[in-house]
Amino acid sequence: MFLESLATAVPPRLFTQDECYRISQAPEVRSRLNRRSQLIVQSVLRGDSGVNERHFAVTDVPGVFNYSADQLNEAFRREAPKLASEALARAMAPLGIQPQEIDALLVCTCTGYLCPGLTSYVAEQLGLRTDVILHDLAGLGCGAAIPMLRTADALLRADAKARIATVAVEVCSAAFYLDDDPGVLISACLFGDGAAAALWRSDPTSIGLRCRDFSTLHKPAERDKIRFEHREGKLRNLLHASVPRLAADAVTRLFAEERRRASSAPIGRIVAHPGGRDVIVALENALPGFSFEAGRKVLRNHGNMSSPSVLFVLEECLRSSRPRADEDWWIVSFGAGFSAHGCRLGV
Repeated sequence: MFLESLATAVPPRLFTQDECYRISQAPEVRSRLNRRSQLIVQSVLRGDSGVNERHFAVTDVPGVFNYSADQLNEAFRREAPKLASEALARAMAPLGIQPQEIDALLVCTCTGYLCPGLTSYVAEQLGLRTDVILHDLAGLGCGAAIPMLRTADALLRADAKARIATVAVEVCSAAFYLDDDPGVLISACLFGDGAAAALWRSDPTSIGLRCRDFSTLHKPAERDKIRFEHREGKLRNLLHASVPRLAADAVTRLFAEERRRASSAPIGRIVAHPGGRDVIVALENALPGFSFEAGRKVLRNHGNMSSPSVLFVLEECLRSSRPRADEDWWIVSFGAGFSAHGCRLGV
């Protein structure tokens, strides 16, 4: 399938890590944490975490840790459709595409649950046709964008005349949880909100970039190292210290298999999900010769946004270059499962 347009969106509320640290010093926040946890928060928010600032959709960031489960879910229901719709509208606008021209809408998310899903809300907000195919992907975590693209590819194989819209959107601020678990604390210090939307066709587009050759790796034995669980009706992010190593091992294995793919162009660039500073370092060590600076920039300016992050990195890469005729870019995401997913992008 061929990329027609790509756009991103973030909430207007921007917080530096120093501002987040000041929020963490409020008595109602400090009272929840023991001394060790307070030092962890200080170390991440005031140290070299690789994150400078983050955008949050939740309106009352200082009070979010006191939200009930119902309040958090309502914040997600209110903010996620707006953010997803904004990203998709931005993808449509440069080409003058009208909502009625979209034949299918796919949305992936893991930071909230709605039934009907986000696609129903986005279709209503943008005025999509009432017979548009709506498909929600949930539970795939940070790696969800590429499985979503694989689903779009399957739909285009079934209907070559269709135009498919894909949106990865996360309101991580509606899934913040606070206790003395180091992984939970680090999650609250690194994650931000964002959305990335793309339009796809089966025929070559003006951009001329084709997405193909999808791959997936699952390690269910490592499932508990990175996943959401429920506590008091709220989402609580489990994040083990071994995640950078797991990510590098999974990506290295997928990449080795990708290089063995018959009749494929060499990989000129890796476009990777920037899960965190240590994740990027682990990827650099595992795959020497490739630059991960675009991911480092996205992490610095937005934090880890979960599923949209890899598409933010792709957008950043496309600002300065594009795959040459004799090479492909390899896009890779990873997260809950433990899983990793890859695909090629080339002319």
